[in-house]
Amino acid sequence: MKRISFHTLLFLVLASMVLSCKKSGFLDQTVTTSLDEMTTFSDSSNAMQFLNGIYTNIGLAQDPRRFANGGYAAGLEAGCDEAEGPNSSSTNGFIQFATGSVNPTVVPNDIWATGYSNIRAVNQFLKHLPVIPWNSALKQQAAAEARFLRAWYYAMLMQHYGGVPLIGDTIFASADHINISRSAYRSCINYVLSECDAAAAVLPVAWSGAQYGRISKAACLALKSRLLLYAASPLFNNGGLAQGSPGLDSVVAYPDADPNRWQLAADAAKAVILLNAYSLFVDSTSKPGELGYGFQELFTRRYNNEYILNHMMGENKYLESLWDVPSRGGSGGSFPYQEIVDAFPMSNGLDITDPASGYDPNHPYQDRDPRLNYSIIHDSTLRVTFGTNQPSPVQLYINTSVSPPVAASGDAVYKGTPTGLYIYKMMDPSVINNSLSTASRVLPLIRYAEILLNFAEATNEATGPSVEVYQAVEAIRQRAGLRPFALPSGLDQAQMRAVIQKERRLELAFEGHRFFDVRRWMIAGQTDNLMMHGMEVDRGPGITYKTFNVRKHNFTKAMYLWPIPLSEIAKSPGLLQNPLY
Repeated sequence: MKRISFHTLLFLVLASMVLSCKKSGFLDQTVTTSLDEMTTFSDSSNAMQFLNGIYTNIGLAQDPRRFANGGYAAGLEAGCDEAEGPNSSSTNGFIQFATGSVNPTVVPNDIWATGYSNIRAVNQFLKHLPVIPWNSALKQQAAAEARFLRAWYYAMLMQHYGGVPLIGDTIFASADHINISRSAYRSCINYVLSECDAAAAVLPVAWSGAQYGRISKAACLALKSRLLLYAASPLFNNGGLAQGSPGLDSVVAYPDADPNRWQLAADAAKAVILLNAYSLFVDSTSKPGELGYGFQELFTRRYNNEYILNHMMGENKYLESLWDVPSRGGSGGSFPYQEIVDAFPMSNGLDITDPASGYDPNHPYQDRDPRLNYSIIHDSTLRVTFGTNQPSPVQLYINTSVSPPVAASGDAVYKGTPTGLYIYKMMDPSVINNSLSTASRVLPLIRYAEILLNFAEATNEATGPSVEVYQAVEAIRQRAGLRPFALPSGLDQAQMRAVIQKERRLELAFEGHRFFDVRRWMIAGQTDNLMMHGMEVDRGPGITYKTFNVRKHNFTKAMYLWPIPLSEIAKSPGLLQNPLY
């Protein structure tokens, strides 16, 4: 674990808060770094600033700018079969996972370092909580928030590594000799669950007003839902990758396989549903002709009834500046592969490979699942243009009416995008980076749609495709705008499993889930070991659509878990490395 002094930690916490939080609300505080331990916790305002600072990194794992190098940035979508990362010649983290070159000496240590720095910050806060001049009610609330945040960072670490060192309330000093070992996966799960339960017993179901975005009871229960779903999944059962290796098998996974873990995951998701405090965001009136519009509008609304846990942000163009086309001021983040375009069905719910679907390869974007057009920019997608503030088609095609053929614009395939596509998911359709407009958004970390899909998956694995499983999945499809949205009756467990896995891929695309989903299902050996493709559109006398090779992804069995950075093992020789590294 990285050694860090109190003063260094305090500076990092407060500095990150200054950079991240400018919207009015609970994170909008005036801060100073000219503080020491006594002045921080003896002052009520400074102490609250310290707690608020621990919130600032809760979105790190899912952040679309998580991996940054040389002016380029991308998230986990570029390390799996969702998207091609920018600057393919770089040595960035997403390139390592796409090419299969990741190893303990080069793997990013962002989650390990940030996770334990914030866990230490929570321990520091809880140690000094008794002397903070707050009333007892506020102290109780703040302790619950801090305990959840500590649990959240542990859960983040477990997503990547399996079992990790549990340090309790220990606060390591910079001079300490640290030689810690990894705790059993079971112990890590039980610890996070107990912390969530303790916090949930104190916190309100939801917050509003200036407190919107603080940890709630619903967030505690939602983290339990995600955690238990992972814990029931194949990667973390029966020894996982370390099956047959005594000691390591209980660190990276449960050493046994217990089918009841699926029922525990189903019960945890049901507990969130039964709060009756959250629902899918549906808007069928703003744009009556656009089925599923609520799926797009959801992400433009700072306050909505679907976000259970958010990464709070101020007014910004965070996504527009990263993912949008260059002519609208985008810098080029990740670029979707044709494979995810093809995964979206027709608006009638049938796969494009189904002869009865009505798919026309000469009009490939016509009558598709509305989520496709809300998630991906393709040739002729309408985007607002600077100056006119009116939408016009983005030109991603090759102009073949001239000789030699030329790119139609700087946005076009091979010019602005290596795949012929751009990410549109969560962007505001009325905001572009090269204008004065901004988006009042927060980024979702857990939303109600995920809870419904968690419930459907866990229940299907526990008891098969019950009526409740159908209802949960069909609610997602109905909001998406599929007509009909009902699934075929009589699906067996394996068929329903395939449906649920596909719905997760589409509904949660580019939100940081796919990378981990294919790993916990242990199917990444198939999904992430393929040649990935783009789409070239040629326009001359007519229009043709041609797929082309972009990158052959390579996946090794070791990559189901992240390697622990070699620098951390050097500090703590007792740490066991993950299997096959």
